[in-house]
Amino acid sequence: MKASETKLQAIIEGNKQYIVPLFQRTYSWEKKDWEMLWKDIMELLEEDNPRSHFIGSIVTMPAASVPEGVPKYLLIDGQQRLTTIFILLAALRDKATQCKQTLLGEEINNTLLVNPYKSGLDHYKLQPTQVDRASFHNIIDDNSISSVDKITGAYQFFERKLKPEHIDAEKIKDIITGKLSIVSIVLDPDDNPYLVFESLNAKGRPLTQSDLIRNYFFMRIHVSEQEKIYHQYWKPMEEALGETLTEFIRHYLMRNGANVKQSDVYFSLKEIINREDALTYLKVLSRYAGYYEKLLNPMKEEKLNLRKALQRINCIEVNTAYPFLLNCYEDYFNQVISADEFYEVLKTIENFAIRRFVCNVPTNTLNKIFPALYNQVLAKKAESFASGVKDILQTKGYPKDVEFTARLQDVKLYGSGDRAVKAKLILETFEESYQHKEQVPLDDCSIEHIMPQTLTEGWQSYLGEDWELTHELLLHTIGNLTLTKYNSELSNLDYNSKKQLLQESHLEINKFFQDVDTWKKEDIKKRSEHLAELALQIWPYFGEAGSEPTNQTGITGTTPTGLWILGQYFTVSSWRDVLEQTLNTIAELEPEKMDLIMQQFPRFVGPDKNKFRAIRTLKNGTFIEVNLSAKSIERFCFQALQAVELSNDDWKVEIA
Repeated sequence: MKASETKLQAIIEGNKQYIVPLFQRTYSWEKKDWEMLWKDIMELLEEDNPRSHFIGSIVTMPAASVPEGVPKYLLIDGQQRLTTIFILLAALRDKATQCKQTLLGEEINNTLLVNPYKSGLDHYKLQPTQVDRASFHNIIDDNSISSVDKITGAYQFFERKLKPEHIDAEKIKDIITGKLSIVSIVLDPDDNPYLVFESLNAKGRPLTQSDLIRNYFFMRIHVSEQEKIYHQYWKPMEEALGETLTEFIRHYLMRNGANVKQSDVYFSLKEIINREDALTYLKVLSRYAGYYEKLLNPMKEEKLNLRKALQRINCIEVNTAYPFLLNCYEDYFNQVISADEFYEVLKTIENFAIRRFVCNVPTNTLNKIFPALYNQVLAKKAESFASGVKDILQTKGYPKDVEFTARLQDVKLYGSGDRAVKAKLILETFEESYQHKEQVPLDDCSIEHIMPQTLTEGWQSYLGEDWELTHELLLHTIGNLTLTKYNSELSNLDYNSKKQLLQESHLEINKFFQDVDTWKKEDIKKRSEHLAELALQIWPYFGEAGSEPTNQTGITGTTPTGLWILGQYFTVSSWRDVLEQTLNTIAELEPEKMDLIMQQFPRFVGPDKNKFRAIRTLKNGTFIEVNLSAKSIERFCFQALQAVELSNDDWKVEIA
C-alpha cells in the first residue's frame, strides 16, 4: 500500500481509467453535497492566492487489462467525490463551448474527461457501476439528457451554477485541477479490495481532526511528561468543549486573519507546530479554550452585562465573530481593554448583525470580515478599541437607516428555526427598551400573530377583498407580531377579542393596541413604521453619516430601468417587468426554489390562471399576479428571495 498527497490533476490527466467495483454502491451524492463542493470552489476562486484545499482521499488498485487497453484502476473508495468532479468538469466543458471558448472546451474534454484516442469503453476515464453508466456516458458524450437520476441531477445542478455570464470557466478549471488536493492510496495487487473497502466504511467512530491534532501534539512531547500535560491542558479542553473542540481550534487559527476551512484544521495546525514548541503552543491554546467556553456558554462569564451581551450574540448566531472575540477576551483578561469597552464591542457586533439580518445581507462574507477585524482595528489607531471596531465594520456591508427601516417593515421576520429565535429577541428588545420599573419576565412569552396564521371566514371578510394578498405579504412582518403569555387563548380570535386580552397584558409593547380599533392592512403598516422608528433608537447607525433623520419616499411612482438577479442583467421598464423577470430567472436557475415560492405565495404565483385578476405567463407556463402596486411587488420579491435563501446581493433594481 502506498499513500501520497497530490493534486487532482495528477489523478485524472493522462491515459487511464478508473472502474467502480461491483461491491460499491451507486452514485448517491445529493444537493447538499454538490453545494458544499461548489461553495469550496467559489471560496477558492475569490482568494487572491488560494492555498490547496483538501477534499478527501481515494483508494485505488491496479487492475489487470489487455495489453492494448488503457491502464485501469479499481476505485475502491472515493468514487462519490471523483464522479462528482467528472460531472462538474463536463458541465464546465459545455459552459466553455457555449461561450465560444472552443479551445478550453476541447482541453477539458480531451485531457480530463476522456482518453481521446481510445474507443469503446476505454474512451472514458471513469466507469461507474452498471446502474449509473448510461447516464454518465450521456453527460460525457454531451448527448441529450432524458433520464432522471442523481447523476443527471448533479449535472443539471452544476449547469445552473455555471450559467451566469460572470462565471469564469477557465479559472474554475484551474482551481479544480491545481488547488483541489487529495490523498491517493494505491493498494498492492495482493491486497483484498473488498476487505479494504469494508474497513474504510466500518461502523466504528472515525478519527476527528481534534484526535489527529492531539496525537500530533503528544508525539512532540517527551514521553515522561505526556500524562501530566494531558491532564493539565488537553483533557480540560476536551471536557469543556466536547464536539466543538475542532471548531474552537479552527477559530483560534483564524483569530489573526487566516481563512481556515473546516477540513483543513489539522493540516494548518500541523504546519504551525512544526515551526514552534509544541508544549508552549498547547499552553496558549488551553488558555484560549477557556475564553471559547464562555463564548459558547455565557453563564460561565461572571460579569452580568457581558454575560447578557454574549447570550444575545448567540441568539443571533454570530459565531463567525468568535475568532475576533477570542482576541478581545485575551485583551480583557490582560486588562488591555476594560469591561465597559468589551461590552461596547459586543453591542456593536449585535447592532451590525441585526441590521444585516433584517436587510438580508449575505452571511458568507462574515467569515472573512471578523478574522481580519482585530488587526485592522489595531492598525486603525482609533481613539479607542471600540470606536475602531465601529470604524471598520461600517465599511463592511452595514445597512444605513433608510434601508434598515424599509426592510424591517417588509421582511418576513418570523419563520422556522433560527428566524423565530431572532424575531423573539428583537421583540424582547423592544419590550425592554421601554424600561418598565417592574420588568415582566420574558422567558415564558411567545410570539403572537395579531392577524392569525390561519384565517377564519370571519377574518377573511374582515380584511376585505384583498385578504389573500394582505395575509401573504404582512402575516410574518414586524407590524403583525407581538409577545404574549396567552398565545393559546388568543389563537384565531377576532381582533376585538384579541384587543381585549392584549389590554390586560402587563407588557409595554402591547399598550399600542389600546387606541387601535381595527386591524387591517393600514393598521399593520402603521405599527411597522412605529416599531421601525423604535429600532433606530435601539440599534442606532454607528457610521459617520446616517444617524440623522431620513426622509424616505419609497418606490411608489418610480420607474425601474434594469434588474440584476443571480449574476444576470435584464433591461426592464416597469415593476411588472421586474416581477416577471425575477420569477423567470429563479425558475430557470433554481427550479426547486421556484416550487417553494409557489407553495408560500399561492396568491402571487401558481398554475391556475383563474385565481388571478391580471396575469402574465412565465416561461415555464406558470401564471403570476400583476395587478399589484410597486410597493407590493418590491415586498413580494424581497420576501420570495428570502424564502429561497437568496440575499439582497442576488437581486438589485436600477431606478431612473
